Amino acid sequence: MKELNKHSKRLTQDQSQPASQAMLYAAGLTDEDMNKAQVGIASTGYDGNPCNMHLNGLKDEVKIECNIAGLVGLGFNTIGVSDGISMGTSGMNYSLASRDIIADSIETVMNAQSYDALVAIVGCDKNMPGAIMAMLRLNRPSIMMYGGSTASGSYKGKKLNIVSAFEALGQKVAGEIDEAEYKEIIKRSIPGAGACGGMYTANTMASAIECMGFALPYNSSIPATNPNKLSESERTARAIKNLLELDLKPLDIIEKKSIENAITLVNALGGSTNAVLHFLAIAHAADIEFTLEDFQRVSDRTPLIGDLKPSGKYLMEDVHGIGGIPAIMKYLLENGYLHGDCMTVTGKTLAENLADVEAIEFEEQDIVYQKENALKKSGNLQILYGNLAQEGAVAKISGNEGLLFEGKAVVYDGEQAANTGISNGEVEKGDVVVIRYVGPKGGPGMPEMLKPTSLIMGAGLGKSVALITDGRFSGGTHGFVVGHITPEAQNGGTIGLVRTGDKIRISAEDNSINVLLSDEELAERKAQWVQPDLKHKKGILYKYAKSVASASKGCVTDA
Repeated sequence: MKELNKHSKRLTQDQSQPASQAMLYAAGLTDEDMNKAQVGIASTGYDGNPCNMHLNGLKDEVKIECNIAGLVGLGFNTIGVSDGISMGTSGMNYSLASRDIIADSIETVMNAQSYDALVAIVGCDKNMPGAIMAMLRLNRPSIMMYGGSTASGSYKGKKLNIVSAFEALGQKVAGEIDEAEYKEIIKRSIPGAGACGGMYTANTMASAIECMGFALPYNSSIPATNPNKLSESERTARAIKNLLELDLKPLDIIEKKSIENAITLVNALGGSTNAVLHFLAIAHAADIEFTLEDFQRVSDRTPLIGDLKPSGKYLMEDVHGIGGIPAIMKYLLENGYLHGDCMTVTGKTLAENLADVEAIEFEEQDIVYQKENALKKSGNLQILYGNLAQEGAVAKISGNEGLLFEGKAVVYDGEQAANTGISNGEVEKGDVVVIRYVGPKGGPGMPEMLKPTSLIMGAGLGKSVALITDGRFSGGTHGFVVGHITPEAQNGGTIGLVRTGDKIRISAEDNSINVLLSDEELAERKAQWVQPDLKHKKGILYKYAKSVASASKGCVTDA
């Protein structure tokens, strides 16, 4: 068996480091513990968010199981931001920034304490990519443990989830429901612990990371309150010990093919556009060349087979009932969509992990379809280019929205103005809502536009209005929407030159997005454009705006 504690043993046995030994003894370690590997157990747990409120309990369980396995488990915490709570407020500007803060803080503690291995216990959207980015920077044996998704709510016999609450606001504004019904929907949408239940960003990233090989089989699809979630703690402790014994590290596991596996699953299940940002950042952390063109290439060859919310009918709890994410991966592997030879945190390949998984019974359910009956022949993530997005933009096309949209621009400089305008009836059928100066620098923080899209949906305009932005979208967004437009308005992108009344054409047939103006007209407008000042002059959002890369580069802050 290989030496398990290369970092901690070096510290404790070095006589020039008596303070290190004294501190560890004071923390409760024994002489025997000094010869064991130290496992940092990072939790994004905190009380104010159902996605994260149970994670510290899982951290304690993993610590106990690590100690039973002959390791020393040492827990610590990092931050989290509730996208659901911050959505539609200035708090959303901090959401994407939290991803990099999580990565930075895990890297800081792990390196400063010289821990030998990492278990990251995560919940809400930015937790997962932040943890994986840290693992790749550290390159020590590591496993991600997702806390699971929440159960569905219920009102008048109808299943509810987080997006139900946002869309209820649009329904109330449109006069379809009264205040009392609106309140009941909000109260009943989320019954307890766990991340948002659809194939929104949290479940998208958890599923894709499991497919990439950085989480144990079934981790992403076991619900938060399922008893098997606690038993995962023992599996995780044994697995991290195995990784230490094998000296199998994140950079030994990740490769371009494993990222392709992750993106294949995202497209097959109709996952979140945020996956594009996050896997660009993950590839950057691993020094792997993975571009927007790679996303399009994978999407083109992947059928959409999952009928999951937000554009479909079902939730992650339903996926769990048909065999979980491994059952879906097995089907994709058997049909040539996944690379089975990719290594995983079990110490086995993806194909070896899936060998004994039971096949999906397609005749008995309509949650996942066979490729011959796919909901769409290609994936839902589409990369668009044109004079509005010379460096690219990201659309989520499930097939329900149509493939072509042309309409009059209704322009808003910021989300709040858009929310007010939509609520006041300024947007009509056939319009293209343009929300700009909400990109990585202009936002700053590239906030999600779930509230505007939910207002549009709730007002019954979802199939007749498009929305484009240099911001991004929640995994809960659906409809004809295009985000991540680059260059962003703050950097002089064409989206900053559009005026209300201009015609915009969006095509998922040739993956184009253009404002129908001549080059000469655009050049004249560009000559008159003046770059606005950054919205913040100090603090984290100032630092973020000064350091963040373009959305087409994953919004990384260490490029």
